[in-house]
Amino acid sequence: MPHPFRKALLALVLALAGLFAFAQPAAAKVSVEFHSFNGSVLFGRYPHTFVVFKGKLDDTGEVINENFGFTAKNVSPTILTGPVKQAIWVEEPKWVNKTNTHFTVTVDDATYRRMRAEVEIWRNHPGDYYDLDKRNCIHFVGRMAEMTGLKVDFPQKLLRKPRAWLNHISELNPQLKAKPING
Repeated sequence: MPHPFRKALLALVLALAGLFAFAQPAAAKVSVEFHSFNGSVLFGRYPHTFVVFKGKLDDTGEVINENFGFTAKNVSPTILTGPVKQAIWVEEPKWVNKTNTHFTVTVDDATYRRMRAEVEIWRNHPGDYYDLDKRNCIHFVGRMAEMTGLKVDFPQKLLRKPRAWLNHISELNPQLKAKPING
């Protein structure tokens, strides 16, 4: 084969290989969004944090669009005295759209399934599991963040300030490139 012909053939093969590489279907993934709700004591909604799962599973093609937060089953003054019965709270879509999205992390199918199993552990834990200072919505979302590989801590001064706490987590994880949410 003459030299110019081999070069042209090689260029054609490489171009076709590049096209096929980019023509493959995109890998389905699940995004995990970390939200805060500003809330208002006057209007019956306290500040809160929760996670939203969106995407599509690779192995089954199942479309995912769900959210979960951790709270006391009954909000009353008893939450100030120690552990109370817990609940997993699901926000209505209209409320999710009105919350602060601090950052998003993409996870694979296995991580998503581990996170969903963790949601069920918090939901079904025996006894009184919600504790305003030791296991509240921030601790739940912190566990979700840890499961995605993020660095997490729980400064005492932020344990009742979901928006400020998620801003803090953003600072601990500069790779997220998340901007602080004020207001």
